[in-house]
Amino acid sequence: MPDKGEYSFSTCWNVKRHAVGKDMMEEIRSLGFRYVELNYNVTEEHLRTIQPMIEQGEIAVSSVHNVFPFIGDKDYDTDSVMLGFDDEAKRRRSVELLIRSMEYADRCGARAVVVHPGEVPFEYNIDAELKKLYREEGKDSAAYRALWAKMLERRERLGPSYTKRIQDSLEQASEHAARRGWNVAIGIETRSRCYQMPTLAEAKAICDHLQGAPVYLWYDIGHATMMERMGLYDNDAELERVKPYIYGVHIHETPELSDHWCPYVHSGDPRGFDRFLGAIEQARVKVYELKAACRPDDIDRSHRLITGKIQAGNDR
Repeated sequence: MPDKGEYSFSTCWNVKRHAVGKDMMEEIRSLGFRYVELNYNVTEEHLRTIQPMIEQGEIAVSSVHNVFPFIGDKDYDTDSVMLGFDDEAKRRRSVELLIRSMEYADRCGARAVVVHPGEVPFEYNIDAELKKLYREEGKDSAAYRALWAKMLERRERLGPSYTKRIQDSLEQASEHAARRGWNVAIGIETRSRCYQMPTLAEAKAICDHLQGAPVYLWYDIGHATMMERMGLYDNDAELERVKPYIYGVHIHETPELSDHWCPYVHSGDPRGFDRFLGAIEQARVKVYELKAACRPDDIDRSHRLITGKIQAGNDR
């Protein structure tokens, strides 16, 4: 397939299909990508055959996704309190794992580590219940509004204390990276569950507090779309304010509340994704993060639509 230039492609698309890292990289290269994002399911065993490809210039790593490489500990998986843990020992361990990811990023020549910084914890997955109500009764139903208000009250009440812990953790990791001389950005990612952090406003506050540290926003477009639909924030109103903070983007589309699909192709909407093209163009690292069900021809078509629209906008 045609060369995809500066655009990168996440291994979330095919990591579950390959026990051998080299095979995983070859499949991504066959799509026309020279750059990859190594996601949190990539193992040290995968890396044994990926690292020689990096060293020989056969593939380049744009970014890695914390926790990297994979660890089988649910306390520190992608949906946990992570850098905001109340338990100080767990929070320190989370910082150590982020530093470990940054070390691997430096070793792989990656420009950034994508980080899920944390959440306001609930006793159960209130987000799953809200999404069920959204699909079955609608966002304007009394049941949805009541549960949303309950979620939002706790999120807004406890959010500042978790933001503070996340800031402290990011500062510690940044200071360690500076001492080691690593030129690796930390991108705090917009999330797919309403109790997870950060919102766009929270990301801006964290980045403002840590000015001078290599901490930025990683704008996951599909997740941001989902959170907007559920009512957590408004991308149209807030995106311009956070654009200067964006280091990288995850490119995918969210029909209804189902994410990681090919933009334009799977929604069938020829214009709805256009509002995100400016953020994609500006981002220093541009990564497609697509699910395994996305076919190579759809991936290529989506890329041609995105780059064609960006080019047409520049030509005007």
